[in-house]
Amino acid sequence: MVRVLFVFMVLMITGFALVSCNGKTAKEEPVKETIEQKEQPQEKGVSFSKLSKSVFSIQTYEGDRILEKGQGFAITPNKIVAPFGLFREATRAVLTPHDGSSSFQVTKYYNFDRIGNVIILETDSSTLEPLTLFGGKKIEGIKTSLISPKRNNTIPVHTGKCLQQKQVQGQNLFSITNQVLKSTEGAPVFLSNGTVLGMATSLEVMYKKEYFAVPALFILDVLKKGASSKPLSSIGNPNAERNKSIKQIVLETDRGNITIKLYNETPAYRDNFVQLADEGYYDNLLIHRVIRDFGIQTGAADTRNAQPDDIVGWKGPGYTLPAHFVEGLFHKRGAIGSPRKPDTKNLKRRSDGSQFYIVTGRIYLDDELDDIEEENGITFTNEQREVYKTVGGAPHLDGSYTVFGEVVSGLRIADVITLLPTKNDFRPLTDIRLNKVRIEY
Repeated sequence: MVRVLFVFMVLMITGFALVSCNGKTAKEEPVKETIEQKEQPQEKGVSFSKLSKSVFSIQTYEGDRILEKGQGFAITPNKIVAPFGLFREATRAVLTPHDGSSSFQVTKYYNFDRIGNVIILETDSSTLEPLTLFGGKKIEGIKTSLISPKRNNTIPVHTGKCLQQKQVQGQNLFSITNQVLKSTEGAPVFLSNGTVLGMATSLEVMYKKEYFAVPALFILDVLKKGASSKPLSSIGNPNAERNKSIKQIVLETDRGNITIKLYNETPAYRDNFVQLADEGYYDNLLIHRVIRDFGIQTGAADTRNAQPDDIVGWKGPGYTLPAHFVEGLFHKRGAIGSPRKPDTKNLKRRSDGSQFYIVTGRIYLDDELDDIEEENGITFTNEQREVYKTVGGAPHLDGSYTVFGEVVSGLRIADVITLLPTKNDFRPLTDIRLNKVRIEY
């Protein structure tokens, strides 16, 4: 009977803990492209050859180390919009115009929105010819085009159409039929009059790849919120020494505050959490999964603007973190850990880049702990056994999920949240939000 109960709990709880953002890892099989895309004659009255000087292929670098490829386009005489994901570790980028003119280097950015995957780059000159951005709303069925770098003195044009505007992973996007490859992420999606509907992107929606344009109005909003240029190197350079001296971190929720500490033994997780909190990434996200006798989970970017019937928990910051299992850090009551994809799609057990869970847990018996040791091939220390038998926790996650912090006060708030009624996917019937993460040094 103990084993049956244990198996049931593992199935239920791992269903909770494994829900994570849908970012790819190096081991995943690529999604098969299914949309046929043909080069089409140039639209009459629109000179894509002229517009191509404002569209760029981008190669990012960390020093001399080659990072990512993508695209971007000019939106002011000295500013270029591109996907933020290309620049998470970059210190510089080389941009090559599609018309074949000379490449140039960029080392600064003006503003970015990590959740929206948009960054505004800034050049040292003011000689770019900005593209005209679309500000309308009637877009269903409108013809759309992507262009490629000049080939044989012509600019290849790839046509499709805009299907609709819809909310995907917490963001309003234009759905398009144009195929968007990894190398064309960030390209301008042109309308038939040469204006730009938005920036091309692709997302996996319920395990199926779909193509979108990030709306031009959203790009303009990111631009307007900028204040001054900063070096690209500052994006991926958290202040590790400063972070060692954090006094406390306060999670301000709708039901009260939970105060936590992050372990210095897992510095990559600590610095990543602090960086996201400083950027306001966690502000107004839902506590989107709660399980009685286990805990609560938050940090999914697609929950910020989620509607009641939306399936959430898929969108992260565009990267994962390497697993870091530290002896002595285990899933006791109050532990903070990082969810991840299952082993079948994540052999290295890399963690989600932003989501985290707080363990409320339950008390376990010796027989249950014996079963967990046998099932998972682990051995609990005497200390762990005593804690799990007296204080409680989630022992079945030990050795498989990274623990990087713990609650120091306010755990009763998490207890109360776990008692709320939920839907079948463990999302509370009434939205509960993580309003802000406040770091005190």
